[in-house]
Amino acid sequence: MNLQIFGTKKCFDTKKTQRYFKERGKKFQFIDLTEKGLSKGEYSSVKQAVGGLDKMLNLNCKDQDALALIRYITDEEKDEKVRDNQQVLLTPIVRNGKQATVGYQPEIWKNWE
Repeated sequence: MNLQIFGTKKCFDTKKTQRYFKERGKKFQFIDLTEKGLSKGEYSSVKQAVGGLDKMLNLNCKDQDALALIRYITDEEKDEKVRDNQQVLLTPIVRNGKQATVGYQPEIWKNWE
Protein backbone atom coordinates (compact mmCIF):
# COMPACT_ATOMS: atom_id res chain seq x y z
CA MET A 1 0.00 0.00 0.00
CA ASN A 2 1.38 3.38 -1.04
CA LEU A 3 -0.77 5.88 0.86
CA GLN A 4 -0.67 9.61 0.33
CA ILE A 5 -2.71 12.03 2.42
CA PHE A 6 -3.19 15.50 0.97
CA GLY A 7 -4.54 18.09 3.38
CA THR A 8 -3.58 20.93 5.67
CA LYS A 9 -2.11 20.88 9.17
CA LYS A 10 -5.10 22.86 10.48
CA CYS A 11 -7.78 20.56 8.99
CA PHE A 12 -9.52 18.48 11.67
CA ASP A 13 -10.51 15.71 9.22
CA THR A 14 -6.94 15.49 7.92
CA LYS A 15 -5.68 15.02 11.48
CA LYS A 16 -8.33 12.33 12.09
CA THR A 17 -7.26 10.58 8.88
CA GLN A 18 -3.60 10.55 9.90
CA ARG A 19 -4.58 9.14 13.30
CA TYR A 20 -6.76 6.47 11.62
CA PHE A 21 -3.83 5.12 9.58
CA LYS A 22 -1.29 5.47 12.42
CA GLU A 23 -3.52 3.44 14.76
CA ARG A 24 -3.62 0.65 12.16
CA GLY A 25 0.13 0.70 11.57
CA LYS A 26 -0.18 1.90 7.96
CA LYS A 27 2.63 4.03 6.61
CA PHE A 28 1.65 7.11 4.65
CA GLN A 29 3.10 10.24 3.11
CA PHE A 30 1.51 13.52 4.23
CA ILE A 31 1.50 16.36 1.70
CA ASP A 32 0.50 19.78 3.01
CA LEU A 33 -1.57 21.51 0.33
CA THR A 34 -0.53 24.93 1.64
CA GLU A 35 3.13 24.11 0.85
CA LYS A 36 2.92 21.76 -2.13
CA GLY A 37 -0.26 21.07 -4.03
CA LEU A 38 -1.43 18.17 -6.14
CA SER A 39 0.54 17.80 -9.36
CA LYS A 40 -1.36 17.71 -12.64
CA GLY A 41 -1.09 13.91 -12.78
CA GLU A 42 -2.13 13.44 -9.13
CA TYR A 43 -5.06 15.79 -9.61
CA SER A 44 -6.26 13.93 -12.73
CA SER A 45 -5.89 10.55 -11.02
CA VAL A 46 -7.90 11.64 -7.96
CA LYS A 47 -10.55 13.32 -10.10
CA GLN A 48 -11.06 10.14 -12.10
CA ALA A 49 -11.06 7.89 -9.01
CA VAL A 50 -13.68 9.89 -7.09
CA GLY A 51 -16.01 10.52 -10.03
CA GLY A 52 -15.34 14.08 -11.11
CA LEU A 53 -14.49 17.57 -9.93
CA ASP A 54 -17.85 18.23 -8.25
CA LYS A 55 -17.08 15.57 -5.62
CA MET A 56 -13.74 17.21 -4.89
CA LEU A 57 -14.94 20.76 -4.22
CA ASN A 58 -15.43 22.03 -0.69
CA LEU A 59 -18.63 24.07 -0.84
CA ASN A 60 -17.79 25.61 2.56
CA CYS A 61 -14.24 26.71 1.70
CA LYS A 62 -13.01 30.14 2.78
CA ASP A 63 -12.38 31.33 -0.78
CA GLN A 64 -15.99 31.52 -1.94
CA ASP A 65 -15.04 33.90 -4.77
CA ALA A 66 -12.71 31.31 -6.35
CA LEU A 67 -15.33 28.60 -5.84
CA ALA A 68 -18.01 30.72 -7.54
CA LEU A 69 -15.70 31.42 -10.46
CA ILE A 70 -14.85 27.71 -10.85
CA ARG A 71 -18.52 26.81 -10.96
CA TYR A 72 -19.25 29.20 -13.85
CA ILE A 73 -16.24 28.93 -16.15
CA THR A 74 -15.93 26.40 -18.96
CA ASP A 75 -14.94 22.82 -18.18
CA GLU A 76 -11.61 23.28 -19.94
CA GLU A 77 -10.69 26.16 -17.61
CA LYS A 78 -11.94 24.54 -14.39
CA ASP A 79 -9.09 22.08 -13.91
CA GLU A 80 -6.41 24.73 -14.33
CA LYS A 81 -8.22 27.13 -11.99
CA VAL A 82 -8.62 24.43 -9.31
CA ARG A 83 -4.94 23.47 -9.52
CA ASP A 84 -4.08 27.17 -9.04
CA ASN A 85 -6.52 27.48 -6.08
CA GLN A 86 -6.29 24.18 -4.23
CA GLN A 87 -7.85 25.67 -1.10
CA VAL A 88 -11.24 25.01 -2.76
CA LEU A 89 -10.66 21.23 -2.52
CA LEU A 90 -12.31 19.12 0.16
CA THR A 91 -9.69 17.57 2.43
CA PRO A 92 -8.28 15.14 3.18
CA ILE A 93 -7.60 13.61 -0.21
CA VAL A 94 -6.31 10.08 0.32
CA ARG A 95 -4.63 8.21 -2.54
CA ASN A 96 -3.79 4.52 -2.61
CA GLY A 97 -2.42 3.79 -6.08
CA LYS A 98 -5.31 4.27 -8.51
CA GLN A 99 -7.87 4.48 -5.67
CA ALA A 100 -8.71 7.76 -3.97
CA THR A 101 -11.19 9.30 -1.56
CA VAL A 102 -12.09 12.85 -0.64
CA GLY A 103 -13.05 13.65 2.94
CA TYR A 104 -12.92 11.39 6.00
CA GLN A 105 -14.06 7.95 4.77
CA PRO A 106 -12.84 5.10 7.01
CA GLU A 107 -15.59 2.80 5.69
CA ILE A 108 -13.78 2.79 2.32
CA TRP A 109 -10.21 2.69 3.69
CA LYS A 110 -10.83 -0.45 5.74
CA ASN A 111 -11.26 -2.39 2.44
CA TRP A 112 -7.92 -1.19 1.04
CA GLU A 113 -5.09 -3.72 1.17
